[in-house]
Amino acid sequence: MSLLDVQNLRVSFTSEAGPVTAVHDVSFRVDAGEVLGIVGESGSGKTLSLLSVLGLVDKRVATVTGQAMFRGQSLLDLPDREMRRIRGRDIALISQDPMTALTPVHTIGAQIVEQIHAHERVSRAAARARAVALLADVRIPSPEKALDRYPHELSGGMRQRAVIAMALSCNPALVVADEPTTALDTTVQAQVLDLLRALRQSHGSSVVLITHDMGVVAEMADRVAVMYAGRVVETGPVANVFNQPWHPYTWGLLASIPPLTGARQGRLYSIPGMPPAPGTLLPGCAYVARCPAAMAVCHTPPPEQGNGAHRAFCFLDASQRAAARQKVGALT
Repeated sequence: MSLLDVQNLRVSFTSEAGPVTAVHDVSFRVDAGEVLGIVGESGSGKTLSLLSVLGLVDKRVATVTGQAMFRGQSLLDLPDREMRRIRGRDIALISQDPMTALTPVHTIGAQIVEQIHAHERVSRAAARARAVALLADVRIPSPEKALDRYPHELSGGMRQRAVIAMALSCNPALVVADEPTTALDTTVQAQVLDLLRALRQSHGSSVVLITHDMGVVAEMADRVAVMYAGRVVETGPVANVFNQPWHPYTWGLLASIPPLTGARQGRLYSIPGMPPAPGTLLPGCAYVARCPAAMAVCHTPPPEQGNGAHRAFCFLDASQRAAARQKVGALT
């Protein structure tokens, strides 16, 4: 049984023009001990899908349907009070911006201690001792002193480490990391990824890694789900998707990465156009207006093709992919 199994997730928002669907029938699973990478451009629905599963969207304007099973329990049907018990204790969220995730008027230690007290009955001294140990685990120098500092007194990399420590404070089974390396310089990014990898091994947590960086997915993830315009267009083991990508959108993402070997390219590939706005999608493949291999049939809903765990929604078959992908290569 999967730790988290999401099926046919759909998220719609009310607007003056009527309901606008931002996430369309998204399905994915996370097994125990694995890292699932969810990748795509900004606005593709990556973060919204996980926030909806965690009950962190405003139910006054958002309608969430489908199924999200965590350890056999339906998350979408839980009352808010029960959902709050699971968030932080069993499922933790590492927010994209640590400065806004942390309360500026409370110290780092006070916020970690509050997180522990919200889910466990321990003394304040024991909670503070655990907070010191967590800051040491995430490699913050002088953790006893850092505990009494405010978020603005830490660098961006140190704040991100503090958020990771808070997420791990109750030893969750699943960690959702939303762009954990955004706005960090390259050296600090590498340190944060090394930290997540080490903590995954020591704590045994599964990880959902939300990112737009295919390099981070290649380094960290076991499986990957590629999202575009609120849909999962391709999913499978990282090695399969990177070595034999099926969907033209995945080709474009991979072609935009500088190669580590071979001749230096004069110009990296850039996917033409812009993603469609929610509510403007027509029947058929959402990528059709930007796809170099688009055909007339692409204006109808694409079929799901699969080979084991590797799946994609596209009309191109195995005999057509090689020639079609050369069009992307010719544009680089």
